[in-house]
Amino acid sequence: MLQVENLRKVYGNELQYEALKGINLTVEDGEFIGIMGPSGSGKTTFLNLLATIDQPTSGSILLNGKNPNTLNQEEIAKFRRKELGFVFQSFNLMPTLTVEENIVLPLTLDGEKVSRMKKQVRDLAPRLGIETLLPKRIGEISGGQAQRVAVARAMIHHPELLLADEPTGNLDTKSSRDVMGLLRQLNQEEQATILMVTHDPLAASFCQRIVFIKDGELVDEMHNDGNQGRFYDRIITELARIEGVDNEF
Repeated sequence: MLQVENLRKVYGNELQYEALKGINLTVEDGEFIGIMGPSGSGKTTFLNLLATIDQPTSGSILLNGKNPNTLNQEEIAKFRRKELGFVFQSFNLMPTLTVEENIVLPLTLDGEKVSRMKKQVRDLAPRLGIETLLPKRIGEISGGQAQRVAVARAMIHHPELLLADEPTGNLDTKSSRDVMGLLRQLNQEEQATILMVTHDPLAASFCQRIVFIKDGELVDEMHNDGNQGRFYDRIITELARIEGVDNEF
């Protein structure tokens, strides 16, 4: 459903910095993929290109055969609202709105009928365990609850692809496990296709596949064999290898 071919991103004119050096990646419908690598490796640049926040220097991104980089600004805005869902480390929720109003915001921007929006919320909120939070303001709920609300907002319009950028970065260990369990549940039960940037091996161990980026290139990948503890250990070992950490102290 997502095909990335020879994706390059170069910043600067006279003094150039090549952030991505020809990334190739195929993502199938219903996959849950983590993107990992050292700081400055190009993870966030890659996610920003997929999110149409930035444009590639060369190469192509096709989502179900459509290249968003050929669209004008109005069409790109519509593409983001219709095809993509976003979950951020900082939640990006509107504090002046209630939980329910935050969740339906993408539908409000598209001019959906109130009756349909309320039905969507009634269907989604119980599955995410936030039905009792709907009338509350964002300042009245915990960080873990806020991230669940952010996930609900991202999923309310059934996007083709959910992009998550360090979704557990501001959460404690229990809340991180809860949110990652929620994303895995959405992946398994709703067949949601998820691409997540994370530095956290625990969060990554919930994914089906991990791709590793270093110095703007994909350098390795690994698949989850169904044993989360073993997958977690393999991720830590691979991160240490990629980052050049010597195990002999």
